Amino acid sequence: LQDQFDNLEKHTQWGIDVLEKYIKFVKERTEIELSYAKQLRNLSKKYQPKKNSKEEEEYRYTSTRAFLATLNEMNDYAGQHEVISENMTSLITGELTRYVQELKQERKSHFHDGRKAQQHIETCWKQLEASKRRFERDCKEADRAQQYFEKMDADINVTKADVEKARQQAQLRHQMAEDSKAEYSSTLQKFNSEQHDHYYTHIPNIFQKIQEMEERRIVRIGESMKTFAEVDRQVIPIIGKCLDEITKAAESIDHKNDSQMVIEAFKSGFEPPGDIDFEDFTQPMKRTISESSLSNSRGDGKSEPKFGGKSKGKLWPFIKKNKGAGPEDFSNLPPEQRRKKLQQKVDELNKDIQKEMDQRDALTKMKDVYVKNPQMGDAASVDHRLAELGQNIEKLRLEVQKFEGWLAEVEGRLPVRTEPARRQSGLYEAQNTSAVNSCAQDRESPDGSYTEEQSQETEMKVPAMDFDDEFDDEEPLPTIGTCKALYTFEG
Repeated sequence: LQDQFDNLEKHTQWGIDVLEKYIKFVKERTEIELSYAKQLRNLSKKYQPKKNSKEEEEYRYTSTRAFLATLNEMNDYAGQHEVISENMTSLITGELTRYVQELKQERKSHFHDGRKAQQHIETCWKQLEASKRRFERDCKEADRAQQYFEKMDADINVTKADVEKARQQAQLRHQMAEDSKAEYSSTLQKFNSEQHDHYYTHIPNIFQKIQEMEERRIVRIGESMKTFAEVDRQVIPIIGKCLDEITKAAESIDHKNDSQMVIEAFKSGFEPPGDIDFEDFTQPMKRTISESSLSNSRGDGKSEPKFGGKSKGKLWPFIKKNKGAGPEDFSNLPPEQRRKKLQQKVDELNKDIQKEMDQRDALTKMKDVYVKNPQMGDAASVDHRLAELGQNIEKLRLEVQKFEGWLAEVEGRLPVRTEPARRQSGLYEAQNTSAVNSCAQDRESPDGSYTEEQSQETEMKVPAMDFDDEFDDEEPLPTIGTCKALYTFEG
């Protein structure tokens, strides 16, 4: 390759270009990894439940908890792509960028030495050529001087002085030719030696260094490509764990448990309706209705159809949805839901009491320290706060007693009742009333009304009113309270 110096220079420059192109490729890969990680994090965040929202409550089911676990694992998954980007930046692009700078400097040094060696041999060649031309010129000059001397010596008309002068000139030229010959010979030997060293020592050494440099570049880019794969491979176990956790979360989904939670969340505590008695309309209607009853006060006492007179069920016409806050005792809820809310409230109040008591205990200890070591603080300075905490605890205890009272009341009503429950339908059906015994037991229907055993066939009738269209789209409402009749009331 002695004569391929220029081609080697071009090839090594191309090798550096390849390295820089690879660095650019890895940089773009790291940007993609960062962008992907950011998008995954944003996606995970987008579907996270909002704090203190209804959506957060929905995550108590195993299926939604599994989804939440998936979101969290995707966040960790995104983190691994950030690790890929960071490691590729530090182990590949950073290292290779520094290496390219060193490579450029090394290449520049080698080709500088090569050019210097080339210039030196070219200088030696020029010196040889100059010595050769001088030797050639001196030989020609010596021949001409010799010929001139011989011509003068043969001419009888020339004086001896002129002949002697020509002879001396010829001898001088011959001496100059001999000196030039010796110089040319010496220069030639030197050039041959320099040329041998140039082609067999200097240039091979330089080319060897260039070859080693080029091979190191090739090895380095190969190592970087292995690192490129290793960086990915290193996070595979962690990504695998993320995927394993997602699988584990999916396998933790318990459909039976979720169904039971739905039941627990929405069960009302009402009993199913009992059988409906057969009404025989083939027999004459025998009803003893007081003249002061609702039907007599409204009309002629004839039996009227159920409220509304239409086949499809209607809501109780006088109840509208309560859009405001419910009562403090949650009496607007069905029994089971009311019990849960009351129990939850009692638990919350007990936690608050414990917090206040912990603060009081801490302050009491602090006061004891101050009493024993007055220099550390004034014991009287915590008395006001201790009194305040005592008042807070007392208020909270009274609240607990109040809610525990309501809880005991609702829990006393939850056991299954022996008498048939009224049909839970949200319709205003005819109410059969009778005299109420003084020791009447509670009989609360799902819609919050109170019924007694029939002792006489007294029926309250409500005339058909124009409420149908107004309440067609209303949904059945939860019980808002109960009432108990202490005596018969007519008129």
